[in-house]
Amino acid sequence: MTREELKAAAIRMLDRAYCPYSHFPVGAALECADGTVFTGCNIENAAYPVGTCAERTAMSKAISEGRRDFVRIVVAGRSEDYCVPCGMCRQFMQEFAPQMEVICLNGKGEEMSLPLKELLPHSFDHSFL
Repeated sequence: MTREELKAAAIRMLDRAYCPYSHFPVGAALECADGTVFTGCNIENAAYPVGTCAERTAMSKAISEGRRDFVRIVVAGRSEDYCVPCGMCRQFMQEFAPQMEVICLNGKGEEMSLPLKELLPHSFDHSFL
């Protein structure tokens, strides 16, 4: 899948987001090494901690299908600022793909691309246990 196609997949997921409380839709598209893509959207709940972010939705779908070979993820939002993963998502991504590229989009479709290690430097991992 091309970079533009992956970005388009994440943007399409904005319309599937369930965000009646924050009114902040987020879409994600996660690409595996062989080009397989798993998408996700944020899913809110009145009990806020119960909700799930788009990034973790996409990754959970992939992990539940036996995939762990993540190459890059696109995170899309509709605001003027780049839609960056929250701290919980950064830690979740680090567990499975610390070298993954994270492509953050704003509402204009502009991108900021960073390696996950730049979004979560000095992260906690299995080596601390």
